[in-house]
Amino acid sequence: MLAARSSLLSAISAMENKPAAMIVDLFGTAALTVAEEFHILKYVTLVSCAWPLTLLLYAPILDKQIQGEYLDHKELLKIPGCKPVRPEDVAKPMMNRKDHEYESFIRLGLEIPSMSDGILINTWEDLEPTCLKAMREHPEWKQIVKVPVYTVGPMVRLAGQSGGPRSELLDWLDKQPNESVLYIAFGSGGVLSAQQITEMAWGLELSAQRFIWVVHPPKDGNKGNDISEYLPEGFVARTHDKGLVVTTWAPQSEILAHSSVGGFLSHCGWNSTLESILNGVPMIAWPLYAEQKMVATLLVEELKVAIRPKVLPTKAVAGREEIEMLVRKIMEHKEGDAMRATAKELKKSGETALSKGGSSFNMLAELAKQCKINTNASTSCLSACSCCLP
Repeated sequence: MLAARSSLLSAISAMENKPAAMIVDLFGTAALTVAEEFHILKYVTLVSCAWPLTLLLYAPILDKQIQGEYLDHKELLKIPGCKPVRPEDVAKPMMNRKDHEYESFIRLGLEIPSMSDGILINTWEDLEPTCLKAMREHPEWKQIVKVPVYTVGPMVRLAGQSGGPRSELLDWLDKQPNESVLYIAFGSGGVLSAQQITEMAWGLELSAQRFIWVVHPPKDGNKGNDISEYLPEGFVARTHDKGLVVTTWAPQSEILAHSSVGGFLSHCGWNSTLESILNGVPMIAWPLYAEQKMVATLLVEELKVAIRPKVLPTKAVAGREEIEMLVRKIMEHKEGDAMRATAKELKKSGETALSKGGSSFNMLAELAKQCKINTNASTSCLSACSCCLP
């Protein structure tokens, strides 16, 4: 970190025109001390939504209030003015209070509001109004977060921005009926167990629905990297007219934007979630790690655009019968139609937020204004993060 700090100091010192602000991500707060030396504004940007952020920022208080492990706590974890959190839904760093990750998590919860001049969240006002209002107005939150909270989302890569030749997957989708295909993907880091891959395959086959399934070798596999070794015998042949099994990269943005896609079985990473919402596609929530369990709860219980297995996928294998039921529910039943209609409404809401005069548009305008005031002329910003405003 010292070498990175030195390089950052040198880079800024060499600039003819000093930047107006530095924007770092969750893992770059150490760089904010460099911004202080140059008297430039300091912002932390969160690529997830507001509710997991409240847990992070309130964790230092929970650390003092609750004894023992959070997972052993029988009652909901209460966050002022916000939806309480089930102990089983906490982020991975909170699962073991003796681990160094927990110490880092608590430290971040203290550093983000104390070291920055503002917090940028990849959400919008109408998506999480209660949570955002609490962070700004609740008396207890006013003692925790004394800097502005900017909602600047939804920020995602739009379909058609990846470049390169058109994928054959899209050609296949062109031949399918409208909203008839379920897309299944678990992000770059999402891997299922061998048993879960088998049950997923049987569930998809039993549902008789069209699908595109992006699947990788299991985390506990002992048969090599050939995915066919983990699928039921004859699965690909029996479903060849209904679905595609993909073992390499898939153009997710383009797939979710296609009119033939009517559902998304997702790990609930926030980027994937936004891509689904912004295309009006409802979800089967399948959280695996990070803050995904909280996102899944938000999608199911608050936004009403998703359904999920009865037991967390991280705790038990979902059987083929349950998977069949979930797939049919979202693709065939009225409940799926209702979620699809709700997702389309949220899509409009997100587009409105980013349009001129929308909440996120106005927040970004205010952010630019603060940058301009700080330099009296320039509105440029320096990014020292791995994921920041474009």
